[in-house]
Amino acid sequence: MAPLEILFAGTPNFSVPTLKALMDAGHSIKAVYTQPDRPAGRGRRLAASPVKEAALANGLPVLQPETLRDDQAIEVLRRHEADLMVVVAYGLLLPQQVLDAPRLGCLNLHASLLPRWRGAAPIQRCILAGDAETGVTIMRMEAGLDTGPMYLKQRIPLDTRETGGSLHDKLATLGAAALIEALPGIADGTRIPEHQDDSLATYAKKLGKEEASVDWTHPAVEIDRRIRAFDLWPVAQTRLGETLMRLWGSELPGGETGSEPPGRVLATGRSGIDVVTGKGLLRITRLQLAGKRPMTAAEFLNARRLEGELLG
Repeated sequence: MAPLEILFAGTPNFSVPTLKALMDAGHSIKAVYTQPDRPAGRGRRLAASPVKEAALANGLPVLQPETLRDDQAIEVLRRHEADLMVVVAYGLLLPQQVLDAPRLGCLNLHASLLPRWRGAAPIQRCILAGDAETGVTIMRMEAGLDTGPMYLKQRIPLDTRETGGSLHDKLATLGAAALIEALPGIADGTRIPEHQDDSLATYAKKLGKEEASVDWTHPAVEIDRRIRAFDLWPVAQTRLGETLMRLWGSELPGGETGSEPPGRVLATGRSGIDVVTGKGLLRITRLQLAGKRPMTAAEFLNARRLEGELLG
């Protein structure tokens, strides 16, 4: 296929493999749209997005409007006369005037098998729900939230110990390859999109820090999913007395809990810290105390006894 003139819109690390794949495939990136620099880190200094850093490293022009809903921003976008706009986790809503501007419209790479998990956090939500598979969808964007017709889906099974971080990386790579596969048929009109079945839609709401706190009355299998899903962010956490404990790793050891209350540390050892839940035991294998580095449970237990303590 002939190279396309493309506008790219994305912000986090998830977007970067697709930008690089488009460049490697020989397409012309007319401009890269990404969100404005935001305060980050302990010093709260302004930091560029991963997409901005990748674009500048490759000599691409970068645009960072606060919104694409004003007339000036829309006019700037139209002047590029792009064939296509590719959107990957951009984080700003696109008005209809933007969706209609490129010759072939706007494509979105979404990290789920639509219509399941429309919305902001599909990677974490599918782990929390215990889904057996997930994948990516290439769709044509329309005004609704992730409701557009689908050009291509690629599926993968979820590993039994999948984390938010590991699945993020798998889907970022899978999505980049899927987009490159779909583009020729989209460009020449031979790949016909399939409409979504709205009756099957589920919503992946944005993650919040308030979801990080572990409720030990929940079953061990659900808490284990939460710990895995929230690695890299917001990271599951509990209280040890007045101290905040972040939970980075867990297992399901089986065994009996007896009559102990949820949150009680039933046993400790080199393999981890066994905690009573609403149903079954959960073994904490990796943790982090406030102001400290992450460590294995065995490293933590070298300095402190925990058996009999009540978490939460």
